[in-house]
Formats: sequence, structure tokens, C-alpha cells
Amino acid sequence: MKPDALDPRLEERLREAESRFAEVDAGLASPEVLSNPDSLKKLGQARSDLEPIVEAGRELRSLLEERSGARELAESDDEEMAALAEGEIESLDERIGKLQDRVKELLIPPDPLADRAAVLEIRAGTGGDEAALFAADLYRMYQRLCETRGWKIEVMNSNPTEIGGYKEIVYSVSGKGVFGELKYESGVHRVQRVPETESGGRIHTSAVTVAVLPEAEESDVQVNQEDLRIDVYRSSGPGGQSVNTTDSAVRITHIPTGLVVICQDEKSQLKNKAKALRVLKARLYEMEENRRQQEEAAARRSQIGSGDRSERIRTYNFPQNRFTDHRINLTLYRLDAIMQGELDEAIETLKITDREAYLKEHV
Repeated sequence: MKPDALDPRLEERLREAESRFAEVDAGLASPEVLSNPDSLKKLGQARSDLEPIVEAGRELRSLLEERSGARELAESDDEEMAALAEGEIESLDERIGKLQDRVKELLIPPDPLADRAAVLEIRAGTGGDEAALFAADLYRMYQRLCETRGWKIEVMNSNPTEIGGYKEIVYSVSGKGVFGELKYESGVHRVQRVPETESGGRIHTSAVTVAVLPEAEESDVQVNQEDLRIDVYRSSGPGGQSVNTTDSAVRITHIPTGLVVICQDEKSQLKNKAKALRVLKARLYEMEENRRQQEEAAARRSQIGSGDRSERIRTYNFPQNRFTDHRINLTLYRLDAIMQGELDEAIETLKITDREAYLKEHV
């Protein structure tokens, strides 16, 4: 027989949400908040996030009370009344189960960075020219995914090879929900295939690293000019095709951390400097977020994989047309379609598994 009370863990999380909701309501009524647009916006968003949880919790408790009453009637000596009550309990159980699932989903805190633009850094790893060619393939894969989502790509810096690959390509992606969709792509992507230059038909294994960083907003990162060393020089490209006659390439070194960012894709030194600063701020913001998450490890959301770019997350096996995501044991035999940007199933499975991991740990 099912209990007519909430699971203690779920009850505790609901009470926390209700307490916070009351605090937010009180804050929204204070003159200090009403006169501060930033605080008003922040608390208004918090209220908007909490209200569905509080309302669903109230409805859930109401249904549990109804079921308690129905159980009393089910124990009645009146057989007809008892039969009606049993039917009512069955209906209530179904509604309660669905509502409990909804409450649990609502209790998963929204990712505050989900709607941010992202900076993607794709770099060839082990495998020489073949790794550089696969880096270019991954860039095209993400490019096609972005096209289907209506996202905009802006190349910040690239280091192409003579044969059409990339030693490195860094670009920003902007649009709705970009970082929330792409954040799972960070890590090592391994490719297994026969290179075009391989006369013996042997399969080679190469690797490419991908880093996905939330793009920093102006208020996120303060960069002091005295902490920067800025060097300018002539940009270069394969075969001399892209060599400029002016010092337009920019290299920015952040002295306190040693981070170095190079941008040379624009002909304008000012534009390259602006792009380099965007990438630098994204990297500094990622460092700060990682530090904060480590400090709050007990409270932070569980994630699929660490997001560490040294962790092998995927294998792309071309002879078998096989795509494997090692974090979630997902294997799909349609690599050809995935390389055309059809990543929806993998991304959605990662998001679902991430939510399930959080619920198992926290609710």
C-alpha cells in the first residue's frame, strides 16, 4: 500500500523551494529592490523559476490528502462506497506519480549559462595530418548542426594546414540555448579510419580535442590592461596565400595566468584584438567557474563526464560507420549522418542522463 505522505527527501527539497519563494516575494516588496533594476530583474527571474515548483508542490500535497480520504472510505463497510473509493485511489495514484515526476524535474536547477553564446576550440591532437583533417571534419559537423539550429558562427582564429585540415580553429557560436546544447562536446574525440594517404589500407587512430567555453559577459570578467602583454605581427597562412603586408595579427598574453590567445583571421588589427579579448575572457571565465564548482562540489549539479578536454568522450569509426559516446554507452551505426550535423539523438540522450544523475543524487 502506497503512503499518503511525500518522500522525506522530496519534502525537504520542496520546503527549501517554498522558503526561498517566500524570501523572494518579501524581497520584491522592499523599497531597496524596487529602486534597483538589476536586483528587481534578478529576483523576478528567481520568482519565475520557483513559482511552478511551489504550485506543483501544493497540488501534490492536495492530491495526497485526497488519497488519504479515499483510503478511509475504501475501508468502509459499505461495499459500493469501498469499490468507488478503490477506483478513486487508482486514479489518484496515477496523477500523483506523474506529478511527482514533474516536481522532481522542476527541482533540477536551471543551468544559468545555458543560453550563453559559446566559444569552441578545436585542436588536432595525436595523429599528425590525419588529426588536422579530422579537426576540419568536426568543425564542418558543428557548422551544419549550427545551420539547422539557426545559430551564427564567427571564426576567431584558425591555423589551417596545406592539405585542408586545421591544427587549430577557434570560433564563437551565438543563438538560443547554444552553451546548454554544446557543453557536452568538451573532451577528446577519437577517429578511426583509413587516411587518404594510406596506400596499405590500414586503419589509423587519431585524436582531436574540443573545448566548449561559455562566452563571458562584460560583468563576468574584469581584465586589467596592466595584466596584458599585447604583441602584433604579420599573420601567416599555408603556402603564403594569406600572408598580410601589415602587422594585423594579435597575440595577447594574460600575465597572471600565463594564458595566451592569438587571433589573425581579420585584416584589421583592431578586430583581431577585440576577438582575442573575447576568447581570453571566455577562458578566464571558465577557469573561475571551474574553481567555483570545485569549491561547491558537494552542492553542485552532477554532470555527464567532467567536461575535461583530456577525457576521451567519443569514437568515430568510419569503416564500421559507428559513432560511440563512451560517457553514456551510446552507439549509433549512422556516422555518415552524424558527420552531417545530425547530433540531436546524442545531445538529447546526454541531457536526459544528466538530469537522471542529478535526480538520483539530490531528490
